[in-house]
Amino acid sequence: MRAEQRVGLFVDIQNLYYTARNVYNARVNFNSVLKDAVGERPLVRAIAYGIRADMPEEQTFFDALRKAGFEVKLKDLQTYYGGTKKGDWDVGIVMDIIKLLPKLDVVVLASGDGDYIPLLEYLQIQGVRVELVSFGKSTSSKMRELVDQYLDLDSDTKKYLMPIRNRPRTR
Repeated sequence: MRAEQRVGLFVDIQNLYYTARNVYNARVNFNSVLKDAVGERPLVRAIAYGIRADMPEEQTFFDALRKAGFEVKLKDLQTYYGGTKKGDWDVGIVMDIIKLLPKLDVVVLASGDGDYIPLLEYLQIQGVRVELVSFGKSTSSKMRELVDQYLDLDSDTKKYLMPIRNRPRTR
């Protein structure tokens, strides 16, 4: 990492959120992720991609991301015939990264989703430094091998996770 490298951080909220919840019963500390992913380098953009699912406290969470310095892009959860629900930003994230490439020296992707492997390969061919931030336990090993630097959120759960507080039940 060099101080003059211009960084773009692209966060797949759902990927990190569900891993934190399912593996650790915790929430991601996105402030720490942003701080450690960027370091002392100039940040060009930090974009967090999420799905609106009409859950309680959702807006508070998105507001906290904005306050931390993220630009938040949201899509509505889609419900398909038969009740299947889907919310996915893969193509949107890829397109934003490609559009911003001329302004970036480093692309930091925060996701363990192996669907991004072709993107990581493309970025390296373009001569961009590629870094990955994710939970190692749920990340494609090929992704970890491909990137120039890997920040495993499993390595310091006290720093990158916050326990979910159980609410007292009202009668």
